[in-house]
Amino acid sequence: MAQDITSIAEEDFFEGTAACCSDSEALTQGDKEYEDILELNQFDGLPYSSRFYKLLRERKELPVWRAKCEFMDTLAKGQFVVVSGSAQTGRSSQIPQWCAEFCLSVQFQHGMVVCTQTHSQQAVDLALRVSDEMDVNIGHEVGYNIPLETCCANDTVLRFCTDDMLLREIMSDPLLERYGVVVVDQAHQRTVATDVLQGLLKDIALQRPDLRVVLLTAVEPVPKQMKHFTGSAVPLIRLESPGAGEVVYNSTSDGYFCAALRLVLEIHRSEEDGDVVVFLVSTQEINLAHDILCHEGHALAPDLGELLPVAVHPSQPGSLPNPGEAGTRRSRRVFLTSSPNEDFFWAVKSISFVIDAGLEKRHVYNPRIRTNSVIIQPISTGQALSRRQLAGPTGKCFCLYPEDRKLPAESRPHIVESDITSTVLFLKRMEIAGLRQCDFIDRPDPEGLMQALEEMDYLAALDNDGNLSEMGIIMSEFPLEPQMAKTLLASCEFDCVSEVVIIAAMLTAPTCFLVPAVDLRPEATQCHMKFQHPEGDHFTLINIYKAFKQFQEDPYCDVEKWCQDFYLDRSALLMADTLRTELSDTLKRIELPVSVPAFGSRSNTLNIKRALLAGFFMQVARDVDGSGNYFILTHKHVAQMHPLSGYGAKSPKLGLPEWVLYHEHSFSEDNCLRTVSHITPGQFIEMAPQYFFYNLPTSESKDILQNILNHGAARYPEEKHQTSQEEAREEKYDRCVVQ
Repeated sequence: MAQDITSIAEEDFFEGTAACCSDSEALTQGDKEYEDILELNQFDGLPYSSRFYKLLRERKELPVWRAKCEFMDTLAKGQFVVVSGSAQTGRSSQIPQWCAEFCLSVQFQHGMVVCTQTHSQQAVDLALRVSDEMDVNIGHEVGYNIPLETCCANDTVLRFCTDDMLLREIMSDPLLERYGVVVVDQAHQRTVATDVLQGLLKDIALQRPDLRVVLLTAVEPVPKQMKHFTGSAVPLIRLESPGAGEVVYNSTSDGYFCAALRLVLEIHRSEEDGDVVVFLVSTQEINLAHDILCHEGHALAPDLGELLPVAVHPSQPGSLPNPGEAGTRRSRRVFLTSSPNEDFFWAVKSISFVIDAGLEKRHVYNPRIRTNSVIIQPISTGQALSRRQLAGPTGKCFCLYPEDRKLPAESRPHIVESDITSTVLFLKRMEIAGLRQCDFIDRPDPEGLMQALEEMDYLAALDNDGNLSEMGIIMSEFPLEPQMAKTLLASCEFDCVSEVVIIAAMLTAPTCFLVPAVDLRPEATQCHMKFQHPEGDHFTLINIYKAFKQFQEDPYCDVEKWCQDFYLDRSALLMADTLRTELSDTLKRIELPVSVPAFGSRSNTLNIKRALLAGFFMQVARDVDGSGNYFILTHKHVAQMHPLSGYGAKSPKLGLPEWVLYHEHSFSEDNCLRTVSHITPGQFIEMAPQYFFYNLPTSESKDILQNILNHGAARYPEEKHQTSQEEAREEKYDRCVVQ
């Protein structure tokens, strides 16, 4: 892998000599005479290809290359360095390579290089690009590690991964001893995982003086972030970003959405060269804009060329722009995206126009009602600048808001606005691993922290001293939310592991239900109802997964066509299948019992409900008036069934269940309960911790439960009726998978 080289010695770095530039000079010489001189790649010992020199010429044109010597000197002399520059400076692709050169210069004595990203797809894209530029094989010298997919070897010298994956690696390697340099890219986004990682790296660096930490940001960090690691400002390297072109401010009365689409069509009719990036607010707006532009594009004159709208969703694989693609003279790409995705266009050189709505959608967690609220707010000044710079010095940016609008100086860190229950479980696990504390740049919301600890206590994840219990330690082994992890562990007790693993995988993966155009939605609903299980949506998900696997294993069936016919997302089902395998492997690794599949029997149905209630007893609601108005026990809000729920398609006359367990409450979007299954009050009382029940706010529903608790479930008039219904259903649905 790494060859023994003497051209760059360790002392050269620490003495501040010009050796840091020797690689560049040598490659320049090789660029001129590579046909006569056989130059070997330092990382794999093989001769460089002609493509390496072609890419090298392109790399040297990037603004970041002017700061290479300064960066290498700073990295050699200190533990921390911050590099600030826009996406198109080349910071995300070049600096990790230079860190690999630094580690190679000391023969990897202190470890390899890991570079974190906030999104999986960008980690993959960067790994592919960097391996190409370094002229090595992906999965060997350069690799990536993202949820459900690993493409690297034990001796990989440069690894790209998501923040979450590196945090999970810290659980088994608390001091990150396999790495000599940790690069945290997109640190300006201040996600929960990024902030937790920076907090832990501060403590790790104190115990490992040889570790180097590099922060990459699109905008200059605030003083608080600069002083986080050492108490004083760490070295900052500012990259010369390409200047922004013409900026046009335009505030229209008919709203930013219509104005943005009109501008796209006007730009296309103008026949000026260049692709377009449109920053909208929500996923729904992106998809709607995509459909409208596709429709309008067909009506345009053929001589204008093809209009190609591209919806860019970072969470969806394959949606990011391909660095190797470019718009042609006869076509114009229109990238439709939202905040904070400015960094996803680091390799697209053909952008000439940016249309900026100037707004972003944020999910703010409310610990009192245990759900997210959605707010629309102006973007920060740094985000606005990053968007303008995408158009380049010769491009044009249309800002769909007044020039005198006051933009906030910075975005609020996500850790003060998010549900941190999973974070608390992880940090409790790290206390066991030996790290003293996580020194946050911004402390989490105190009310949210108390709610997270309370929830952990309800789930029996904490002992009497507030430390992780044995249950909590096992829960932290699974890449699941704490409630789902507790449900999975409870399924071991109730002999329904095979079914609950499927439910956990289907709910953790993206939704498998496709929502087509309005005129096709009735047909899609009918198709989805063919999988419907009478006990609820959790059981319907099992039906869908089993049908998918049956068709997948049949060599004569076209699974892709089957998914299209039933309006199901094949990629989501494949991801759920991979996650199910990972969860099953984790269960076997920690030697937990896995029961024989028994889906469809009455006892299995009851046990699945018990397991679900063991984790989700805090998410129970009751129909208070028989018309589908569900009263949520924990915070006394009233919500309705989501239309995609099997119960959502029913009218009240068909008999909605009175008591339900739900997976999600979309409070701000439509005030609906998603993924709902029927339960009985007796089952809730059996599974909910008694002290949780007594802490519920006073309500008629609590009085009903209290009466059952005091006098027995037999007094509740519906209980026997529900039991007889279950017996009748069992004969009809015994161990069946609807296809």
